[in-house]
Amino acid sequence: MRQVPRPLALTALALSLSLTAAHAGAERNVAPSLERSFDICPDRPAEPVWMQEIPVRQVYHRVLVQDIYRAQNLERIVETGSCDCATRFPSWEAAEGVFQERYASDERWEMLQASEGYNRRANSARPEAQAICEAAGNW
Repeated sequence: MRQVPRPLALTALALSLSLTAAHAGAERNVAPSLERSFDICPDRPAEPVWMQEIPVRQVYHRVLVQDIYRAQNLERIVETGSCDCATRFPSWEAAEGVFQERYASDERWEMLQASEGYNRRANSARPEAQAICEAAGNW
C-alpha cells in the first residue's frame, strides 16, 4: 500500500470533515419542523388539543372534524362572498359541535362515509371559494 504524504493526508481529512459538517448543516436546514407557519392568515386558530392528542387508532375522528371544518369554511366563503381570515379560518367550535352532535358515537365506517360526504361538499365549493379568495389575496 502506498503511503500518502502527511500534509496531503491532513488536508484531505480537513476537507472531508468540512464537507461532512456542511452536509449536516444543510440537512438541519431542510428538516421538517413541528411548528406550523402559514403565509396566508398566519393567525389561524390551532386545532383543538384533543384532536392533536388523539390516539392513532382513532385518527379518523380527527380527519372527520377536519373535513367538516374545511367544507363549512369553503361553503361559508361562497355564501358570504368574503374571504377574510375570520371567514376562511374561524374557530373550530362549529365543526367540533357537528362532530359531537352527529358522529361522536358512530362506528369507524360511518365516520369514513361522513368524511367522504364532507370532502364532496368541500370539493364542490372549492372552485368558487378559490376564485373569491384569490381576488382577496387570501389563497
